[in-house]
Amino acid sequence: MDVVGVEGEAAAGSASGVRAVTAAGEWEREPQPSDSLRTFGAVVQALREHAGLSRADLGARVQYSKHTVESVELGRRMPDEAFVERAEEALGNTGALRKAARHLTRGEAGLAAWFRRWARLEREAVSLCTYECRLVPGLLQSEGYARALFENRIPLLTDEQLEAQVEARMERQRMLRERPTVPFHFIVEEAVLRRRLGGAEVRRAQLDYVLEQTAPRNVTLQVMPLEAEYHSCMDGPLRLLETPEGRRLAYSEGQESGRLIGDSKEVRVLQLRYDTLRSQALHPKDSRALLERLRGEA
Repeated sequence: MDVVGVEGEAAAGSASGVRAVTAAGEWEREPQPSDSLRTFGAVVQALREHAGLSRADLGARVQYSKHTVESVELGRRMPDEAFVERAEEALGNTGALRKAARHLTRGEAGLAAWFRRWARLEREAVSLCTYECRLVPGLLQSEGYARALFENRIPLLTDEQLEAQVEARMERQRMLRERPTVPFHFIVEEAVLRRRLGGAEVRRAQLDYVLEQTAPRNVTLQVMPLEAEYHSCMDGPLRLLETPEGRRLAYSEGQESGRLIGDSKEVRVLQLRYDTLRSQALHPKDSRALLERLRGEA
């Protein structure tokens, strides 16, 4: 069966098409890499093998890990411009990769069925708000933290599933870099930031990553302190967004399930809870100071 991680990101299904249940209870197949990604990956692999290079060899030449090279070759990852240019130079400068890259389209590999619709809405939203009490939000996770998270998954993931999960999570983070005028707001429990998932080194790198990801002016982080006496979101994690048309939607996720909430009355209540929580959490400057202090203690 398919294995789904928190934040709706699932290991990609096999060629036989493992399926997952949507929030509405309907069965639908887990998404596969797009044809263009698979074709581009096959071209990279053919050129690499013709050049007598291993994935590790090519990774060294293009300054990416062998896992990234593998993910591109299998069609699981959209290559960025730097990868295309460096791979082109490393594999003979035939022009094939540059031309093929113009026709690439993203699939939805690594996304659970119930999360796909929210993921599409996120990419078009004019504002995004996230409250997390379980783990560092996916948009702020370092690769090491994400890997540790999926390595702890029960039942255990295969190596291929684990890499698909990590790649999907890293790919989704492009939103923060590509949409500098969209407000992203996060509220995260202090206990989440203190958890030593993956060990001390992973935690230190994760704290550094959160500080880096929340440095841009359009990204705001508030920490909900352990000693807070008031808390308006005790019912669990919550996400809110506003569409370009001005509609507000919410998303709630639990064990192996997720729910997109469109009812205006319900969304209004959740928005009120979130707005109240913003007033209860630490100021963004105080939140960064806390993060820096935790980083020093790590």
